[in-house]
Amino acid sequence: MTGLVLKLGPHERVLINGAVVKNGEKRSRLAIMTPNANILRLRDAIHPGEVNTPVRRVCYIAQLVLSGDADPAEARLQLLRGIEHLSQALTDNDSRTQLALASRAVLEDQHYQALKALRSLLPREERLLVASARP
Repeated sequence: MTGLVLKLGPHERVLINGAVVKNGEKRSRLAIMTPNANILRLRDAIHPGEVNTPVRRVCYIAQLVLSGDADPAEARLQLLRGIEHLSQALTDNDSRTQLALASRAVLEDQHYQALKALRSLLPREERLLVASARP
């Protein structure tokens, strides 16, 4: 089987091409066979009030494309600029790898993969912000 396989918990909601789908009582798996379908797990969604760090801002732009609230062509430049700014601050090898994956995904209009790569940077960003806040 090819495509994206979503494993959903009971009552979990997911946004698929603009439609909210809610799982039933039991765990289930959905195979998304349509290439380039826009998928967003609502439990992973960043709410507008939570867009308060550089990585979250770039993630949010990718999320807006997936939710259908931003045009992919218009968001492309914002995403690439945001990734470039992040690459100036996150210079370790792991971060660079994730940023390169995100950049490639944006260029290939794979916004789910871009968001996935960018979300992996959130724990690193959190650690850096905590470390910089210490006296």
